[in-house]
Amino acid sequence: MLSLAHGLRFEQLYQREGLCALDARFLAWLEAGSAPLAQALRAARECPDALDPAAEAALLIELSPWLDEFVGELFDIADAVRALTARHNALAPLYECKRQFVQRQAATKVKPEALAGFDPVAAEHALVEWFGEPFSELTFARAVASWQNERTMADRLAVALHYAAWALTIPAGRARHLHGVLFKTPHRTDPLHLVPVETDTTAGYNAFTLGAEHQRHREGFALTDPGTDLVGALDQAHYCIWCHHQGKDSCSKGLKEKLKGDPAEQAALPAAAHYKKSPFKVTLAGCPLEERISEFHEVKAQGHAIGALALIAIDNPMVPATGHRICNDCMKACIYQKTEPVNIPESETRTLKDVLELPWGFEIYSLLTRWNPLDLRRPVPKTPSGRRVLVVGLGPAGFTLAHHLMNDGHVVAGIDGLKIEPLPSELSGVDGHGRRVPFRPIRDVQDLYESLDERVMAGFGGVAEYGITVRWNKNFLKIIRLVLERRTEFAMFGGVRFGGTLTADDAFAMGFDHIALAAGAGRPTVLDMPNGLARGVRTASDFLMGLQLTGAAKPDSIANMQVRLPVVVIGGGLTAVDTATESLAYYPVQVEKFLV
Repeated sequence: MLSLAHGLRFEQLYQREGLCALDARFLAWLEAGSAPLAQALRAARECPDALDPAAEAALLIELSPWLDEFVGELFDIADAVRALTARHNALAPLYECKRQFVQRQAATKVKPEALAGFDPVAAEHALVEWFGEPFSELTFARAVASWQNERTMADRLAVALHYAAWALTIPAGRARHLHGVLFKTPHRTDPLHLVPVETDTTAGYNAFTLGAEHQRHREGFALTDPGTDLVGALDQAHYCIWCHHQGKDSCSKGLKEKLKGDPAEQAALPAAAHYKKSPFKVTLAGCPLEERISEFHEVKAQGHAIGALALIAIDNPMVPATGHRICNDCMKACIYQKTEPVNIPESETRTLKDVLELPWGFEIYSLLTRWNPLDLRRPVPKTPSGRRVLVVGLGPAGFTLAHHLMNDGHVVAGIDGLKIEPLPSELSGVDGHGRRVPFRPIRDVQDLYESLDERVMAGFGGVAEYGITVRWNKNFLKIIRLVLERRTEFAMFGGVRFGGTLTADDAFAMGFDHIALAAGAGRPTVLDMPNGLARGVRTASDFLMGLQLTGAAKPDSIANMQVRLPVVVIGGGLTAVDTATESLAYYPVQVEKFLV
């Protein structure tokens, strides 16, 4: 059972009064450790909009390690939090070596002709003998750091330098370290050739295929991309130049256009005119949430995972619904425009996972959505307003809106046209009759996860449930749902069609003060084109919805969904890509069903 420190009980973490008490204890604890920092936090909360953005960022970054320590103490996992920080710090030599030795020396000082007679096998054997342990990129980085501090190691450094140059530039070297980070440098981007392909013209037309190194075998409907590990996430965090220090964090605030002329005329221009556009005329406005990306990367690089997640959660509390394989507006507007951008979505999702994988990690993330001391404007939910809001649609827009409405002090009821399957009451705090019951804390987030091959569609999540495919871990939907459903200010009802089962007049008669429409992607799409409804033609969104909701992808399902190859997909957006990949994955399943 979870036993909290600071005289708090678990159930208090889900009550506003308890969160206020928690915040008071944090401020007192911070006061005891650093009175000037506690005073700075109190002053910033009193008038947050008066703070200079750079000063605000500096304050939040300074607070982050304190938050790590406090949360570790609160949940009695201080050792696990320190161990996670130690894992981050242990990898630091890797990124220092990459920047200072590999990129600035091996990539520039060793000419191709110098590698003509280079024997990488002999070099690796020599390096391993000097290391005194098996070869790894981290071992290489530590050894180089040690040798650079000793003048007598010039011969060893020379071998290491040539090995690094070989690993960077020679195809065999790049293949040898394909899955590492040390010997990879950001490549220059060509907007017209973003994905390297091989072209086949033997059939009389151009057919494009990915190179072998980019191809992956797929069988079934398990998660297709688990994302990066801690090494990869920290590689991106160190690649980021933390440009919030210069006020140029375009990934967050957009890549600004240098406008000329009268300031009044500039102010009158449409918002899009203030941002640069990509070669494809996409406005580079950055993260729609203005997430503190540069700041969380700096804190992540320092080893403070909880603080980094708290920085993300200020502007993006529903972070499981964003990140890897979901959104990349931030990457498009990254300050690196001529080379490969920072993979922000991957580092964001890895930061979330690092916290979730701690003991009581789900409870820590859940707590940060209600109490976040780094959120100067709303560290705890506001006092109850007495207003009730009906949110129509429980997809990404609906569940995010519901969260913010509750933190603003309102009571929320959410409805969705899909049937929402109940979760066990000991997890959700709601029994089969919709009554509130006690729920247990979750120590191991893995207890919530299911294989996506076997997962039953629960109905919650809108397009995230029936539209997005297995490129994204749909177990995150259960995490988001529990964050909402456990709160006493929230209730949800599936199988309710707004305008049919429930009308606007009905809602107001029930006592709702406002109705928020977040039904978005559920609307059927019919294309106005000849033969658009002919046999064998279907809209991509309809195909994905049918595949997901009917369970057709499961071997034991008898859902009637047929596809024939070849499939032609018209369009090149995410829906089109998902349709292409899922068609290829579903076809063998369909054939096997017929054979059985």
